[in-house]
Amino acid sequence: MKQFEVYKNIRKRAVIFGLPITLFALMIVSIVGSLLIIIFSLSFKMILIVLVFNAALYILLTRISANPNLFQFSKAFPKIISNKRHSNFDYEQD
Repeated sequence: MKQFEVYKNIRKRAVIFGLPITLFALMIVSIVGSLLIIIFSLSFKMILIVLVFNAALYILLTRISANPNLFQFSKAFPKIISNKRHSNFDYEQD
């Protein structure tokens, strides 16, 4: 009888070729654009440039997906969390 393993990583994102869906879509758009460039240029040098560009883009996107906090410039939580209403009234005595 065949045994099946329970899939416990239900909350992980879908990955295609090691890239999340959005980065994979960006890679596919780049490939389609480079195919158009290759079709209309008909130059061996352009073919090599496009291949190197797509390889570098794939490497860059896999590095970004492996380390997602590279582009996180702000902190995840504010310094103070409060339920007080913000008003311009000053209750201190002068």
